[in-house]
Amino acid sequence: MELNDQAAITSGSAFWSTTAAGDVPAITLTDGPHGVRLQVAGADDILAGQPATCFPPAVASGSTWDPELLRRMGEALGDECRAMGVHVLLGPGINLKRTPLGGRNFEYFSEDPLVAGVLATAWVQGLQSRGVGASLKHFAVNSQETDRMRVSADVDERTLRELYLRAFQRVVTEAQPWTVMCAYNKVNGVYASQNHFLLTEVLRDEWGFQGLVMSDWGAVVDRVEAVRAGLDLTMPGPDDGGDQALIEAVRAGRLPASTLATSASRVRDLAAKAVAATPTNYDIDEHHALAREIASRGIVLLKNEGAVLPLNPAQTVAVIGESARTPRYQGGGSSQITPTRLDDALSALEAAAPGRIRFTADAAEAEQLARDADVAIVFAATDFETEGSDRESLDLPATEIGLIRKVAAANPRTVVVLANGAVVRTTPWDADVQGLLEGWLLGQAGGSAIADVLLGTVNPSGRLAETIPLKLADHPSYLDFPGEAGHVRYGEGIHVGYRGFDAREQEVAYPFGFGLSYTTFAYGTATATATDAGIDLSVDVTNTGDRDGREVVQAYLSLPGSRVSRAPRELKAFANVEIPAGRTVTVKLHIDRADLAYWEVRLNRWIVEPGTYAIAVGSSSRHLHTGVTVTLDGDGAGARIPLSTDSTIGEWLADPRGAEVLGEVFAKMAAEGSGGMAAAMASDPALMQMAVSFPLDRMAMFPGSPFTPETLQELVKTANRTS
Repeated sequence: MELNDQAAITSGSAFWSTTAAGDVPAITLTDGPHGVRLQVAGADDILAGQPATCFPPAVASGSTWDPELLRRMGEALGDECRAMGVHVLLGPGINLKRTPLGGRNFEYFSEDPLVAGVLATAWVQGLQSRGVGASLKHFAVNSQETDRMRVSADVDERTLRELYLRAFQRVVTEAQPWTVMCAYNKVNGVYASQNHFLLTEVLRDEWGFQGLVMSDWGAVVDRVEAVRAGLDLTMPGPDDGGDQALIEAVRAGRLPASTLATSASRVRDLAAKAVAATPTNYDIDEHHALAREIASRGIVLLKNEGAVLPLNPAQTVAVIGESARTPRYQGGGSSQITPTRLDDALSALEAAAPGRIRFTADAAEAEQLARDADVAIVFAATDFETEGSDRESLDLPATEIGLIRKVAAANPRTVVVLANGAVVRTTPWDADVQGLLEGWLLGQAGGSAIADVLLGTVNPSGRLAETIPLKLADHPSYLDFPGEAGHVRYGEGIHVGYRGFDAREQEVAYPFGFGLSYTTFAYGTATATATDAGIDLSVDVTNTGDRDGREVVQAYLSLPGSRVSRAPRELKAFANVEIPAGRTVTVKLHIDRADLAYWEVRLNRWIVEPGTYAIAVGSSSRHLHTGVTVTLDGDGAGARIPLSTDSTIGEWLADPRGAEVLGEVFAKMAAEGSGGMAAAMASDPALMQMAVSFPLDRMAMFPGSPFTPETLQELVKTANRTS
């Protein structure tokens, strides 16, 4: 391909199209991730989309904790893409919910990388099984909207690897998405679009990514540097100036011709793969039914005192709040879908319970309506969540809180149904109500799904994929968000979300992984076996109630006495299990060996530490019902930290070989009566306690010390000798 054509096809030809050149056809890309947002032809408004199924956003689908359900959603999205002529759907979004104020949290699955990675892997596999490409986003560390186009996310490498890249790594290695989309922001001072470490060293060289890297729309600052770093496609287009800059850089020898040719070949490969899928049709009604199923499974029952739910068929019900008939079902920004239809909870309830439902949206009438009913249901919603700006508060609007309290005072059997794209503060008003449903943003079928759960047609099985704190100031990210002067410091390190709450032994409103059911479950004794592949777990779970239900069985791991800082508990496996009433199911979980590793910054690699690991199994991070321990050998000699002259006395003594070598030197000094201050430190426990923090080479500074540069180097050589 000619140089001009190579440059041209590595940028778009229009807002949603790549560039055709030679035998490379143009393909269509469009926004997702919970629907196909294809712009209406000829419309000036880029957010004006053609009708498509608005599935539940990730805030709700993530709360299902069900990868099989997410795979079915991906398949349905793939069918709609093919019917609409879309070749690549921009999703899923798997950035961690570092802060509950994140304006785009409704598009992300979880505060935990395992939940996000497992669900996103299934979504991608489902979508791509239909011959439509995914675009895994936003790579990487895009956890806020404030100053999102420029801010530098400053994060240490261990935290980066273990938290913010871990979900991406899982999806890339297990699902091979056709494309990965870079983020707008900088990562440790370098724009993601021109970050060679991320786009080439990690994504391609370490993880083996075979697909194409594209930019987020408008994320490229320097086209030449972006291509040099490993970016293949700049969107949107056309970008004539960037094309010309690439051509001139190649001709001047500032950019290797092979680098641009490689990017162009990846665009060619994507286009060839994309156009191979033939158009198809889909059943609108079937997809609406699937959207309803996912929505009902994503609703989380947080409180159910006095078994106020499900509603009794004989009860009269006061339905209060405008969002009951005018639902908030998705967030704002690029993922806004024009739904094929839209259910509301009020209509669904009236259809299912004719003559029993009384409705107002008038606060003045609400109190009397609630007093006259057997049960009152308040539908309360946040104002908005949107791409482009973060939230300022965790609280519901004051008018909504006032309405809840007024209704609860009139009728103690009050249930609140929330509509929100990220967690809201529930205290102290939740103490006044008997029932609380976290209804999230549920997509176009959410109204019917809420009715299904309220009436008991569906037994709720959703679980929180993010912690609900008592107040914003309790959150681990609180002191380091949203940053200033172009930087945001990820000061909580590895203690993201529930990890941070647990590390500080801090009370929360509702913990990560929590959710109630209309039935109850009992856990047997867990057993575990270590294998070369990891850890296999088994536990019997019994449905002790009179309703069929689903339990999300969660396994949390810890390593007491670890040589590195760790969270008290980390989710390492989970399973969504359907259990009939009165039945017992043996639940089997597997923890992959790779998921036992931490990132050892001193060795620049993953390490499985030897030791006795504690595994707690339960129904949330704070509801742990059974436990078991497993002893692992770890990575052996490969995990040893080499000693140096800069290693402290304490580090030398903590290392078996180092302690042996240094002990011989101290013994010799004692026998010869030499060594001066160094010998005195070795023989006096109090002095040695002071000396443990001394780097070994500092001992050479003391009068009479036997340590010289030559002897120090010999000690290091001897201590690190492998045979």
